Amino acid sequence: MSIWKKPISLSLLSQTNANTAASHLGIEITELGDDFLRGRVPVDERTRQPFGILHGGVSVVLAETLGSIGAFYACPEGHRGVGLDINANHIRAASSGWVTGTARAVHIGRTTQVWQIDMVNDAGELTCVSRITMAMLAPKPRPGL
Repeated sequence: MSIWKKPISLSLLSQTNANTAASHLGIEITELGDDFLRGRVPVDERTRQPFGILHGGVSVVLAETLGSIGAFYACPEGHRGVGLDINANHIRAASSGWVTGTARAVHIGRTTQVWQIDMVNDAGELTCVSRITMAMLAPKPRPGL
């Protein structure tokens, strides 16, 4: 059974990410499942730190992008999510290719959501694990209604 409560597609996500930090870094959303979201970031001149490896902050941007998208589409129409907390453990460096993240909900509640994002290099080796907690915001009532 799908966790998505709003219409979602890869083409819609590509349009939504246009002209954002995600598009600037080359982040692509590559796959949607009933209970997960997958995306990737290139390890290139935009995303490497001075020592030639993927900047840890870019891993966090990938994680927050995937977790935020997941939270938004897993909440009711009119609701949205904002990040409360994110952490990341960097396991292995990546110096080329792509790092791919898979986001899965750990908890989908009325006021919070928690998402786990596991990132791997092209060889499938774990590079980073991240967890994001999202505050879920209900629509604001309009005055006079």
